[in-house]
Amino acid sequence: MRASLISLTTGSASSSSKRIAARSSSRRIIHFSQASFVPYRKPVSSSVLNQRAAPLQTICQQRQKHTAASPSPPEHKVPIDMAYDLVQPKDVTAKGQSLVICHGLFGSKQNWRSLAKLFASKLGMPIYTLDLRNHGTSPHAEPHTYSAMAEDISYFLKKHNLTSGVNLMGHSMGGKSVMAFALNDKLNKPLRSLISVDMSPAIGKISAEFASYTESMMEIEKSRVKTKHEADQILAKIEPSLPTRQFLLTNTRQTHGEDPHLVFRIPLPLLSSSIPDIGDFPYTPPPPISSTSPQWNGPTLFLKGSQSKYINRKNIPVAEAFFPKMKLEILETGHWVHAEKPNETVELVKKFIESV
Repeated sequence: MRASLISLTTGSASSSSKRIAARSSSRRIIHFSQASFVPYRKPVSSSVLNQRAAPLQTICQQRQKHTAASPSPPEHKVPIDMAYDLVQPKDVTAKGQSLVICHGLFGSKQNWRSLAKLFASKLGMPIYTLDLRNHGTSPHAEPHTYSAMAEDISYFLKKHNLTSGVNLMGHSMGGKSVMAFALNDKLNKPLRSLISVDMSPAIGKISAEFASYTESMMEIEKSRVKTKHEADQILAKIEPSLPTRQFLLTNTRQTHGEDPHLVFRIPLPLLSSSIPDIGDFPYTPPPPISSTSPQWNGPTLFLKGSQSKYINRKNIPVAEAFFPKMKLEILETGHWVHAEKPNETVELVKKFIESV
């Protein structure tokens, strides 16, 4: 799978890199079993959940679903109330801690479902996977910026009383989101540790594939195709990788009515117009340290794929400037570190969290 899928900028040509280098509702409660997810019609109390025999419990909070087919344009709103999944371990061994995970561009909490269960069993703490704004089942809203996403994360933590012990992890776009949160001293008090998967805080140009992806997805909507096979044929014109095409098509849904056809859950025009914001970052690296060039001195892990260029020798100094206590680990993967090496990813994250 090409590294451009989620992480759309390497930051290799960023001015900040050069600067540093020069200076050195409906609510569903779902009970998880290894075989399947079984929805319950009525809310189930925590006491009832605790009596069930499954090794893990998953609580899903689903918000109102917004679709790209909606005639109403996305509103301007910060923060939004994000959709999430919660996986509880059978035995809580890391008391007072949680792991909160933010996906990348075109992704959703669904992409982390299997890994969340593994994290819960290995770490012994609750695992929250979020749908960032304009993704999954979270609301569609402007602006699609990292400052806005940091505010969304803060709102989520406050709402769920996660006031301390938060280990915050993000992949790609989610990585920049969690870094923006960590660098905002008005928001970051709950933070215990930070993990960025294959993403640096450098500013850089968006990869050219992004525009072609959004254009192709909008072509699918305009064509009113009825099957994913037909949609895949349109995407194949610009993307040779079948896994990448399949990933993009996880964002489709079938409309209802006399002429059912595929549309995308994500707001394609909004994301397309947000290209500059997705490549941006709200802060410039220190020194000197200031409100616009902050540092976070907490424990930070950068997890890099060896075949990916999104963390590289030119932007590592930028990461070190923002996060002086950073640690870099490398796995033999491309950009999809956690998908290509799930067990190794879990072990590295476990080792890091338990060391701080």
